[in-house]
Amino acid sequence: MIRFRLKELLAEKGFQENRRVTLDEVSQATGIHRTTLSKIANQRGYNTGTENVDRLCEYFGCKVEDVIEYVPMPDAPQSSD
Repeated sequence: MIRFRLKELLAEKGFQENRRVTLDEVSQATGIHRTTLSKIANQRGYNTGTENVDRLCEYFGCKVEDVIEYVPMPDAPQSSD
């Protein structure tokens, strides 16, 4: 599963700048709708386009792998037939 690290990036930027960074601020700076940002941050398995990933990389000054990560899905429980 692909997981977005938006919450972590918001926290890191806020810590570095000693202030709270809001989704509204990111939305205004990137042109990504606030609702989309909220889904990226909170909805497990949310699917967004590469343009949004590009905009987030530009805003946070980071690489793609800082925005998204691959998390292997746990294997389904094995039945003991």
